[in-house]
Amino acid sequence: MLQHLHPKFSVITVTYNAGAVIEDTIQSVITQTYKNIEYIIVDGASTDKTMSIVNRYRDRIHTVVSEPDRGLYDAMNKGIRLATGDYVCFLNAGDELHEDDTLQLIVHSLAGLAELPDVIYGRTAIVDREGHFLRMRRLEPPENLTWRSFRQGMLVCHQAFFARRDHAVAYDLRYRFSADFDWCIRVMKQSTVLHNTRLTLIDYLNEGMTTRNHRASLRERFRIMCRHYGTVQTVALHLKFALRLLYKK
Repeated sequence: MLQHLHPKFSVITVTYNAGAVIEDTIQSVITQTYKNIEYIIVDGASTDKTMSIVNRYRDRIHTVVSEPDRGLYDAMNKGIRLATGDYVCFLNAGDELHEDDTLQLIVHSLAGLAELPDVIYGRTAIVDREGHFLRMRRLEPPENLTWRSFRQGMLVCHQAFFARRDHAVAYDLRYRFSADFDWCIRVMKQSTVLHNTRLTLIDYLNEGMTTRNHRASLRERFRIMCRHYGTVQTVALHLKFALRLLYKK
């Protein structure tokens, strides 16, 4: 039983010139009621006020790195290498943990399990710049998640997907926009126990790199799906999606 265990969460925020949104993200982590957290910020040598805001909270942040990198996923790989927790969670600048007791509620949801799950996942709310709720994420997490679930798309938001650190493979830097999609599939492929918290875990800011580069992201996701699920099956699935859209019109 896990009632008396307190898994350590490595919460990793990757930043670059995120001065407009980073403070709310930091506060959502450092105000958590659950205290077995290490907070890691990996900054890509920002030239705005990002680091002055980070330094304001420096005594509440376990590790801060600020240096040039090769992009978002290279910085995430640095975060994994720095992490020492049982789980890694990537919380992008602008995103927040849903409530001050989100991590505590996650731990409560583990009560009665025989072992720590390989993956913990939940739901995502979409919010605006002021943190106001807009809607729930369109794709809902399945009741029972497996690596095959992502044939239907990224059913769990990357930020609401907590991977055991010993399962957290490196991001594939061949992908500029959708390496997180590939990463989640590869983590799930080596996972046995995937735990649905049935909780809203993340407030996701209604913008981002993959939103701004939507077409390039979709092309990468198609390649990733072909790699994991086979080209014939992936093409067939996309034809099915297209026919469904035409039928709805």
